[in-house]
Amino acid sequence: MDISTQKTDQAPPPTAPPTTTEQKRAARGATRPGDRIFLGLSRGSGILLLAVMAAIAGFLAYRASLAISKDDANFLTAFEWNTGVVPPKFGIAVLAFGTVVSSVIAMVLAVPIAVAIALFLTHYAPRRLRSPISYVIDLLAAVPSIVYGLWGALILVPQMDGLFGWLDEYLGWTGIFSWDQGAPRSMLTVGILLAIMILPIITNVSREVFRQVPQMHEEAALALGATRWEVVRMSVLPFGRSGVISASMLGLGRALGETMAVATVLSPDFDIHASLLNPGGGTFAQNIASKFNEASEFGRDALIASGLVLFVITLLVNGAARAIIARRKEYSGANA
Repeated sequence: MDISTQKTDQAPPPTAPPTTTEQKRAARGATRPGDRIFLGLSRGSGILLLAVMAAIAGFLAYRASLAISKDDANFLTAFEWNTGVVPPKFGIAVLAFGTVVSSVIAMVLAVPIAVAIALFLTHYAPRRLRSPISYVIDLLAAVPSIVYGLWGALILVPQMDGLFGWLDEYLGWTGIFSWDQGAPRSMLTVGILLAIMILPIITNVSREVFRQVPQMHEEAALALGATRWEVVRMSVLPFGRSGVISASMLGLGRALGETMAVATVLSPDFDIHASLLNPGGGTFAQNIASKFNEASEFGRDALIASGLVLFVITLLVNGAARAIIARRKEYSGANA
């Protein structure tokens, strides 16, 4: 076979497809005008959010520094709030304790119930019951805080005597649940009211997360002989763990900053009580709401200083929640 025949039989080398103008522009990093506008708006929104947060933090820090510099007591450990005397003495020990304790009570009560309701609506409830129950939960989420506060003061507080008496009789020996027969306007009552308020938020978000569980995960578990509860435990809960944590943090954020409902129900004082049943205590938001109108310029700076502490606590809680979600992401069913 001669050389000319060999050259004819060989396949021609592959040629690159023709490059269009759009592909050339994309290769150079150029985008369409609409894409550039959307990118600019998205980036600007993120920068604006950071700027707003920085402005809030700067304002709170500046006004707080004016008050703390003149405080004659320890701002973090003092058990009093007297901004009208000379020299002024005020501290946040009672407020920090009350805010954390009432929020923890609310979370302990609300999260298990909310997750159970979300699981019931997504995996157990008959179809004809899902819509009415979901509608009622959505309606509860839209109720204003002051309405919850009025309901708590007029209905919940008078009904707490029986519960407090039972806790005092059987658990009073712990000291945490001892009761001196005072008005049930205590941290436990506030925690129960906050639990009712944050329940719809946690339930709605958890319900939407559980709805996103891949159907094939549940079908595979059922095909292996799992019961309905085993499907929920092995497929639904691992997949929705991060979403439930996020929902809980949303509810905790509302519990930490709730104002009018707490101010309506709680009988405040500046003392830390060992028992959750005895009246007294206070929270950051309640103290700001009750004292702001009557406060002097310096008193408002002191209240803003307490607001700065609440701002920092909220940031720490959100940061901890994101760390937990990031740490458990690889174990979530979402990555299966």
